[in-house]
Amino acid sequence: MTARARQSGSVDPMQFDLRTMAAGDVYKILGGSVTPRPIAWVTSQSAAGIRNAAPYSFFNVMGHAPPTIALGLLGLPDGGYKDTAANILETGEFVINLVTEADAEAMNLTCIDAPPEVDELTLAGIATAPSQTIAPPRITSSPVSFECRMLHAIKTGPAQTIVIGEVLFAHIADAHILDRDRLHIDAPSMHLIGRMHGAGWYTRSTDLFQLERPSYRTWSERGTDRG
Repeated sequence: MTARARQSGSVDPMQFDLRTMAAGDVYKILGGSVTPRPIAWVTSQSAAGIRNAAPYSFFNVMGHAPPTIALGLLGLPDGGYKDTAANILETGEFVINLVTEADAEAMNLTCIDAPPEVDELTLAGIATAPSQTIAPPRITSSPVSFECRMLHAIKTGPAQTIVIGEVLFAHIADAHILDRDRLHIDAPSMHLIGRMHGAGWYTRSTDLFQLERPSYRTWSERGTDRG
């Protein structure tokens, strides 16, 4: 197969029946294809007060009225819950902190397979501040932190749960607010990173381009002019 044929799309794509594939292989297909993905650096806290931090890239905003996010939480091989999922399901509270390039190493350290009694925030030397509406703290170096309360938890498999959360309160660093009254946020100045393919690959959000949202009326008029 030539490179030209691949680029032109003139050949049939490779096909995969995910229904028959092992879970690890399915993860490779999805995680290697759906990129880049935003990272939710989740801080949570057990009912006993043990704090936890961990990054999740099966995450995004789902709506604004009410402000809603979805968080995909993968479980342990034995079907049990990881600390983040266990804490959220127990308390219903969590904070989503966005991840800057400057925090990449600290974020990566919180991926560590520490036992439940270990506080990853302390382990990684991450500074925190109290939240306004919930018990888990926010990460102070994060440019944006969302305090969330669980609306629904949907168990979609033996080792995975989707949490739907309502964002109750937002913290945005002053340096990234262009106009407070008009709610204009300087997203490029945050230097956020996203999750990519494979083991440990990330991307910067620095190569940007803009497209104007089309109007059907304008598009139709241009077509008439061309005819």
